Amino acid sequence: MIKDFKKIIYIASIIFCGSLFLYNCESDADNLGEQLFAGEGSNANVELFDVIAYNIDNNDSIRSDASQLGFAQIGAFAEGVFGTQKAAYTTQLRMQEYSPTFGTNAIVDSVVLDFQMPIGLYASDSLTTTTTSITYPGAIAATKVVNSYPLYKYGKTKLGSDKTLFNINVHEVSDFLKSSTDEYYSDENIATSTLLGTKLFDGTVKSTKITNNTGSSDIFNVDPSIRIPLNAAYFQSKIIDKAGSLDLKDAYNFIRYFKGVKVSVVENDGYLFAINPASANIIIYYQNDLVSGTVTTRVPQTFNLTMGTSLSSHVGQFSYNRTGTIVADALATINTNTGDKKLYPQGMGGPSVGFRIPPATIALLKNKVQNEKIGIISAKVRIYTDNSVWNNNYTKPSNFVFLKNGATSFLTEVSSLNAAPGFSLVKAYDTDKNPAYYDFTITTTLKEIVEKELANEDFIVHMGSFLVDSVGSLVRYSSTSRAFTPNRLVLVGTDATNPQRIQLHITYGSK
Repeated sequence: MIKDFKKIIYIASIIFCGSLFLYNCESDADNLGEQLFAGEGSNANVELFDVIAYNIDNNDSIRSDASQLGFAQIGAFAEGVFGTQKAAYTTQLRMQEYSPTFGTNAIVDSVVLDFQMPIGLYASDSLTTTTTSITYPGAIAATKVVNSYPLYKYGKTKLGSDKTLFNINVHEVSDFLKSSTDEYYSDENIATSTLLGTKLFDGTVKSTKITNNTGSSDIFNVDPSIRIPLNAAYFQSKIIDKAGSLDLKDAYNFIRYFKGVKVSVVENDGYLFAINPASANIIIYYQNDLVSGTVTTRVPQTFNLTMGTSLSSHVGQFSYNRTGTIVADALATINTNTGDKKLYPQGMGGPSVGFRIPPATIALLKNKVQNEKIGIISAKVRIYTDNSVWNNNYTKPSNFVFLKNGATSFLTEVSSLNAAPGFSLVKAYDTDKNPAYYDFTITTTLKEIVEKELANEDFIVHMGSFLVDSVGSLVRYSSTSRAFTPNRLVLVGTDATNPQRIQLHITYGSK
């Protein structure tokens, strides 16, 4: 996934703004079925049928290796329905060049882990600017301008009356990480050792520009990023002083010598936020001697350890504490036969939702098609958000991964009707209100079940979205944002007493 980052550049917009198939809009008639049922002079009828919906326990584990991570999540978030979730990111490193020479008397000044943040992960239209006069090394009079932008967050920007702060830690990894093509799951334990650095993080990303007051030329310029200071003495001995050693000779030796780093937070509550592994580096700032005749000058230099390369192993690590929560009780009492009253989809390895059209409903529709000569114009499964348990201001998703359970391809709707005017596989309504609701389109699939004896298989709904490439085309059915989507939601399931229960809405024509 990371190696395909340029192809899926719209992931940020998928997370925050919706995807190819998902829109916030006013209720409107689905005109898809009109192309499937040429019924001039027909009468449209709408019927509602109950649906069997149930929770799916994913054991709080999801594949979260390099093939799955377009972005990675960091942070912690605790609430009473789903419990506590913590997210960390672990990665190998690659050197900008192997068998490096750092020059004479090379001494490290400072080291930072630099996460460059693309637009879409922070509010670029909301900034605070600070301007100060400084003396830059070399006795240069300069002006420093820092722009701060708030990150997009999922969770609590305040704890009580105080702004949420995180202590972000960077640890050295002590377990050898496998290749970028090997599988890792989010609940795997990867051991760490030395604490390399820490930063008190205020939830903003910063761009920095330092300009020479004489001539107004830029001395230093960093785009919006999160920069975490690391231990300079450690990298002096670990990297600079090892010049000429076998440990730095090639990638094979290096990833066994310096196995990687883990980025995590200390706290157990706050929010989750996304980073872009594809543009992350550890930057070593050092100086060496430049000798010219009898004059020795100290020259500033940089050396990068790249985190985002496609050759490296990358792992999203998520841990959960659901003790005493509503979700823990729900997952302990899943009923796939008659359904669950409430549904609890959650990204990053949390629960998913399954549903099926009851066989009796299929039999009834077959009878209508065969004997009453109806034609199905539209079929949608409508699911409402729950008000009794999940009545809050946390962002409601507009995106879902919607497939047949056990699928090896997209739903038929995607391939056959994607270009149809007004088509949406899923439509989201009133996501700024309580309740919101979602329509899942199954027109073609239901017609195939009813009219062509296709097997009546269960559907599955995951939190997240299908990924699209830079021209808006789907990547593949298995390319989704499930492994880095922080959203969670409570939906109304199969509950005969609730007028907002999950139901199949069928529009059909009859002559």
